[in-house]
Formats: sequence, structure tokens, C-alpha cells
Amino acid sequence: MPSFDVVCKPNLVELRNAVDQANREISNRFDFKGSDARVELAELQLVLFADDEFKLGQVREVLLTKLAKRTVDARFLKLDAPPQKIGSDKLKQEVEVRSGLEATLAKRIVQQLKDSKLKLTASIQGDAVRVASAKKDVLQESIALLRSQVTEVPIAFDNFRD
Repeated sequence: MPSFDVVCKPNLVELRNAVDQANREISNRFDFKGSDARVELAELQLVLFADDEFKLGQVREVLLTKLAKRTVDARFLKLDAPPQKIGSDKLKQEVEVRSGLEATLAKRIVQQLKDSKLKLTASIQGDAVRVASAKKDVLQESIALLRSQVTEVPIAFDNFRD
């Protein structure tokens, strides 16, 4: 029975390359000379460092530009954490990288597929949603449906089995 998985998984190699390019640009820019502005990557967590609020915004913009050039979707980043003061006037902002579907989103995807009245089965498998059907055409319709309705996170379709 043909099936595939709906996942939310960033390309970690491209993410690391984008962070490296952002750090290289920050170290070469004139407005960052003498400041402690940088981006650090640890597993699925980014930490942005800067001297003040304005420079932190500039670091964020440089990072988002480099992510766009490396075709990493900016929706993978959770930029809603407030900046924290460290030391005298230095700031840091922790940015989480989304990986895997959250439980509420996975339930919503399963519900949308059930409401579509397509002849398929959808089940939550950890941090992914497995969709199976007897016909490949139904699976393609479900992919088109999910691409049009799920816009808050970048979803991908993995593990296609015939």
C-alpha cells in the first residue's frame, strides 16, 4: 500500500552553512567592528549575540538573508523569544529551530485529511504524520491539499513507499 510521511525537517547542512556565512559577513562589516556580534549554532538552537538592540536586529537580518540565499525557509526559526541582557549592555537572543511536527499541528493535519473525504488513512507516528492509500493519485491530491492549507511551518513529504 503506497504511503508517505509528512515531516518538518530542516536541512542542517545548509543551516550550518548559512550561519557560517552570516558570521563571516558580520566579522567583515564596518558597523560591527569592535563589537561582539555573532551567531552560534548548537544542535537545533541558534544564539544571536550583539552589543545593543539595533545591532541584534542587524544580526537577525544578516542571518535571515543568508538563510534565504541558501534556500532554508525562515519559518523553521522561532524568533519570538525576547532578547536577554548578558553582562553590561550586551544582549543575546535564543532562537529555536523547528524540527518535527508539534502535536497540535499533527492532529490538525490528520483532521484536515479526514475532512477532505479522500480515501486514505492518516496516523501520527512520533513527530511525523503517515499517510497511506491504495492509489497514488489520492496521495498526490492529499499532498496538494496539505501544501495549500498548512502555511505556518514548512512541511516536507518523505519516505514515499510504493
